[in-house]
Amino acid sequence: MITNTNANEKYTNSLINEDSPYLQQHAHNPVNWFAWGDEAFKKAKKENKLIFLSIGYSTCHWCHVMEEESFENEEVAEIINKYYVSIKVDREEKPHIDKYYQDVHNLLNKRGGGWPLTIILTPDAKAFFAATYIPNEAKYGRSSIKELLLKLQSVFIQDTKQVVQSSLEIERILRDSKNSSNKKQVPLSLELVDKFVNEVEISFDKENAGIGLAPKFPHASTIDTLLDIYIIYKNEKALNMATSMLRAMGNGGIYDQIEGGFYRYSVDEAWMIPHFEKMLYTNAEMLSAYAKAYNITKDKFYKLKIDEIVNFSKIRFEKDSLFYSASDADSKIGKQKEEGAYFVFEYDETKEYLEQNGYKNTKDILDYFNITKEGNFEHNQNNPYLTDKKKPQNLSEIKKTLKNLREKKEYPFVDYKILTSWNAIYISALFEASLNKKAIKHLDFLVEKLYIGDELYHQRLIDKEPKVKALFEDYSFLITTLLKAYDYALDEKYLDLATKLNTQAITKFYRDGNWYMSDDEFLSEAGIYDSSYKSALSNMTDNLLKLAILNEDLELQNIAKDTLHVNSSSLSNNPSNTAWLLRTYMAYKEGYISLKGTKEMLSDKELTFYPFIVKKVTKDKQYQACSVIACFAYSEDFKTIVSKINEFKR
Repeated sequence: MITNTNANEKYTNSLINEDSPYLQQHAHNPVNWFAWGDEAFKKAKKENKLIFLSIGYSTCHWCHVMEEESFENEEVAEIINKYYVSIKVDREEKPHIDKYYQDVHNLLNKRGGGWPLTIILTPDAKAFFAATYIPNEAKYGRSSIKELLLKLQSVFIQDTKQVVQSSLEIERILRDSKNSSNKKQVPLSLELVDKFVNEVEISFDKENAGIGLAPKFPHASTIDTLLDIYIIYKNEKALNMATSMLRAMGNGGIYDQIEGGFYRYSVDEAWMIPHFEKMLYTNAEMLSAYAKAYNITKDKFYKLKIDEIVNFSKIRFEKDSLFYSASDADSKIGKQKEEGAYFVFEYDETKEYLEQNGYKNTKDILDYFNITKEGNFEHNQNNPYLTDKKKPQNLSEIKKTLKNLREKKEYPFVDYKILTSWNAIYISALFEASLNKKAIKHLDFLVEKLYIGDELYHQRLIDKEPKVKALFEDYSFLITTLLKAYDYALDEKYLDLATKLNTQAITKFYRDGNWYMSDDEFLSEAGIYDSSYKSALSNMTDNLLKLAILNEDLELQNIAKDTLHVNSSSLSNNPSNTAWLLRTYMAYKEGYISLKGTKEMLSDKELTFYPFIVKKVTKDKQYQACSVIACFAYSEDFKTIVSKINEFKR
């Protein structure tokens, strides 16, 4: 335990030296935490101790619960400190480590994991036990953490050989499963598009307009892909499912009807009650989806959501032109923290506050936001959502008043780390929303602060120099954003940097036909499944296709093709779980088109009629439309070249 540097704290451990806000949250636990690194692993091996690995993130509700129940409990800490070397990992700081151990959890428990993730490793750092939240006292059919820790320690001491053997077998199975899945390659065709739409329809909740049952997630990458399917193939079913989901979520409780912005997911099927944390990536991907829907339909409902998401992100997340990562679900009521406490409304208090502020139509306002005496949340509280009730006049003023009432309570904790990947996803969405000048400003700051001395970094705090080098996802999403910047500004510096980062990414993360999440000693293969946000690997494959045509580099086209083939079995078997890879496959089969011309000719030209088209500045005085292998149309007139592109695509 480190010498206490804060007189108000009884304990201080080595996490006090870390930049991660999540690790800092645990710096004063009585548990003698270490950050992931050599010091902890050497100590475990030297002392022949098991490793207690806990993975979470700063805005995770059940992570907070487990901390309060167990990691702040001196009896639990005494057991951990006596028999284990304990390591805390911020899954947002080290997603590749989290990914590997989530796979371990899936293997051992035959179901998905989550956070907090609890892994027990041998002194040689081989996993043999996995769980998520573990209660302090036996409940939910689970042993208490004290019972479990003592039992695992006893098993290890009494049968070390068997524990080690089990850990090696787990490692082997994981390795073999990855190798075998990569060997299965199947032919692909555009029939997958219909299969994707049909799979989405089968899982589509027609009553509530969403995918699957509770808990219900936004599935932004699926919506985005459905919208592109409509643009290319005029598939009305795809459009209707996408827009009905966007409308249901935009009116639902998963969306903050007072301040704007999306919560991470809904705990019920009807989009009424969310898990109240707000993530930058959720709002980034939903911003992109609403922007695409608005471009297709010109429905002002979608434009309103675009404006509100951008306004929310600016107020709550923006700092020095960069964006914080997330805000918590929990906030304080007195000394206690409660989930959703900041966001919900009590009927009598809200009615009285509205009357005090001069509103005569309080019943209409409360009805509009579905704020009732009975409530729809804990303790008769209400999370606002909209139905078809009459919209009151002066709605924007009403929302300001309700926000003022909220602000009598403390806003939840905001995770103030700046992640390159999530910032890039958000800035990319700003380009999708045609907020190009704003996007350029944020992108330039991101590059300035996270790309230093030819080295890209994964994260930083606003007032500190970055330490953690970039991961695969940082390269993937930043390259995408740079290419969108080039498409708007037509400034070669963005294309040059995208090309440079792409070359670095191939060198760092591409080996023997596979892509990896990092280039350190801890190898986790990049996956194609869209989970919290779109797959970085699927996204990178799309980058390769764009850069292949922009730089006339067929080798990049071949790497993209090989990546699609390596993952063909997974894509073919279940395209609805790999929406972004399906979209990339569509781009590969339909073909990217580059529209060439001078900067003056290409500036301010809208190309939303086809999603797989990029601009390329040349010195030619006429437009050229080109595939990756040849140019197929020429004209001095923009409308004519667009017509020729449309003919070519037919």
